[in-house]
Amino acid sequence: MDVPGGGPIAFGLLVLLFGSLTWKYARRLVTVTRMLRHGVRTGGECVRVERDNVSVDAKRHFFAFRTAQGRPVEFEDLAGWSMAVGTPVTVAYDPADPVRTATIAGRGTWSPVLQCVALVVGCGFATLGFTTVFLFTVLGGR
Repeated sequence: MDVPGGGPIAFGLLVLLFGSLTWKYARRLVTVTRMLRHGVRTGGECVRVERDNVSVDAKRHFFAFRTAQGRPVEFEDLAGWSMAVGTPVTVAYDPADPVRTATIAGRGTWSPVLQCVALVVGCGFATLGFTTVFLFTVLGGR
C-alpha cells in the first residue's frame, strides 16, 4: 500500500531528526571544548552503566563528582566500551553550571573532542543526504 505524499513526509521527518541531532552534538562540542580549555578539573568516577533500549550493544554511562564547594553532581556522558562502574575519571566543569557543563576530560582511546566531532560530522552528513533526497522527491527530480 502506497501512502500519497508518504515519501516526502518520511524524508522530511528524517531531516528534522538528524538536523536536531547535529545541532545537539554541535552545542555539546562547543561545551566540551570550552570545558577542556577553561573548566575546573576534579576527580570523579563512573557510578552507573545502563543498557540502552534501542540497541543491544549501546550503553549509557553515568559519572559522579563533587564540586569544589562539596556539592555532589551526577551526569551522563559518552564513554569507551570498556568503561566499568568504579572507573576513576577526570572531570572538567564550569562551577557556575556543573550539571550541564560536566564532561570527562579523557576517555581512553578517543578524545572527548574527537567523539563529538565524529557525531557532528556523521549526523551532519545524514542531514545533508536526507535533505537532498527530500528535495529530490518534492521537486520531482527532473
